[in-house]
Amino acid sequence: MHALLNVAVMAARRAGATLIKKMANLEKLNVESKGHNDYVSDADLAAEKAVINCILKHYPDHAIHAEESGIQGESDTVWIIDPLDGTTNYLHGFPVFAVSIGVQIKGRMEHAVVYDPMRQELFTTSRGQGAQVDGHKIRVSGQKQLERALVGTGFPYRQADEEIEPYLTMLGKVVRATSGVRRPGAAALDLAYVAAGRLDAFWETGLAPWDLAAGSLLIREAGGIISGLDGSENFLDTGHVLCGTPKIYAGLAKLCATEIRTLT
Repeated sequence: MHALLNVAVMAARRAGATLIKKMANLEKLNVESKGHNDYVSDADLAAEKAVINCILKHYPDHAIHAEESGIQGESDTVWIIDPLDGTTNYLHGFPVFAVSIGVQIKGRMEHAVVYDPMRQELFTTSRGQGAQVDGHKIRVSGQKQLERALVGTGFPYRQADEEIEPYLTMLGKVVRATSGVRRPGAAALDLAYVAAGRLDAFWETGLAPWDLAAGSLLIREAGGIISGLDGSENFLDTGHVLCGTPKIYAGLAKLCATEIRTLT
């Protein structure tokens, strides 16, 4: 395992342990609203601190781009961190959330970890090395038929007023055309599940870079396709994403072309 990935794994596990410990007393957490359906709690902050402390202990000159504390430092190597993806789930005791850590070097994602502390599942990858869960190689599914596909999604919330109508139209089309649609509420895990073949595709709008950084590399290293809804490479900037197996990705893009043009 690459040294950078090893530190990412160590940091993710420490954050996960912090989240599990604090989950025993959810009612005592201080929770603040950052916007509509967007919250930060003591647990997010403590988990992020655990990640950053671990990284800077080993690489004090690297830069940090974290959800709660923003951008720290300047370096060719940037750690993109979501200490608690699925905060709303977590605050309700709904056991679907994750720690997401991506390592970007000179603008390109090179290493990634998504850790599910409830299941103790660790998704890891380094560029050119394939993707793994708990050390076992994973690949996107071999599904080629849209009508048999299981697709993940997330509801718009950052720009819900502008995006909800075309999104709901798109959702209706996908529900009718596929085997099923799931909305677990933690995008980093959704991306990891596409990489592992548990979902055949996923789409969402209005995500942040820390939601997508690690999962995007997992999907590509597992043989999948990920892009903006319009097929562009700037999904970390726009937050609009479509990913999946090659056939299902293409099928969804064609099925929802009208709504995609509206959303982008």
